[in-house]
Amino acid sequence: MIVILKSNPEQKQLDNLISWLKGMNIDIHFTEGSTKTIMGLIGDTASVDIDLIQALDIVEDVKRVQEPYKNANRKFHPDDTVIEIAPGVKIGGGNFQVIAGPCSVESEEQICTVAESVKASGAGLYRGGAFKPRTSPYAFQGMRNEGIRLLSEAKARTGLPIVTEVMDISHLPLFENVDVIQVGARNMQNFELLKELGKLDKPILLKRGLSSTLQELLMSAEYIMAGGNEKVILCERGIRTFETAMRNTLDLASVPLLKEKTHLPVIVDPSHATGNASLVKPMAMAATAAGADGLMIEVHNNPAKALCDGPQSLTPEAFDDVMKAVNAIRPVAFNGR
Repeated sequence: MIVILKSNPEQKQLDNLISWLKGMNIDIHFTEGSTKTIMGLIGDTASVDIDLIQALDIVEDVKRVQEPYKNANRKFHPDDTVIEIAPGVKIGGGNFQVIAGPCSVESEEQICTVAESVKASGAGLYRGGAFKPRTSPYAFQGMRNEGIRLLSEAKARTGLPIVTEVMDISHLPLFENVDVIQVGARNMQNFELLKELGKLDKPILLKRGLSSTLQELLMSAEYIMAGGNEKVILCERGIRTFETAMRNTLDLASVPLLKEKTHLPVIVDPSHATGNASLVKPMAMAATAAGADGLMIEVHNNPAKALCDGPQSLTPEAFDDVMKAVNAIRPVAFNGR
């Protein structure tokens, strides 16, 4: 349920309303919009008398919200959320960011060389996998602690905020100096992990599961936000369909749909979505045109010798070409809801 307040509500009436609602074990989420203030009521609101609240002088309107996600719901928060990842690095609300870097951290030379190249091309954040979830137990699993150390080295050299994926709750102490913690598609519904991430004051990049609906993605975001962390970035990275010509099927319609449903930033990962380097540029352009708040693109200095996901990785030169194409599209990108 949401309660829309009139401008400059009388404080005593507002305090009485808040006290009454809290007495019914209702949590209240306040959103200060550009023209109005919204109270989001979270909990069992079935017994709350809408007519009684509507009759108050300070209330403009009351609406029941049917969707099970509350904190992530645009009805609770009409304005786009803007997340400041680092000083001067924002995403959402018209702030567009490109996250680029190799699928996995392999060496100091590789990780620092790629960081310098993607920064020169205009990337705002740097990605690299220290812990790698792989379908095969025999595949390269990442450099783990050493991988995070090397990402920190790249950050020190370039100033780019770093993004890397967490695999397990026990690894979280290692992520203290990571700027954005990524939750991979396979962990999207690892609810115990999401609860722990909800206790942090750090941006979380939440990827859509391979076979998950948009509502399931938003409910996973709700787990994080219900714990108190509202810095959630959603990522469309392709879903599993009957098509086998591509690694996954990129659901571009999810971008404007999510924009209608939630105030959270939405980015697109065309690398994992297609699994094919030749498709990354057109899909990055399409995602930008569809109104995405950013992109996540895999870049490797030598894709042919990459230890992970080489076929979908761009060379630094190809990434530079993608950035030029994306920047040309941004002024005319879809901005509606």
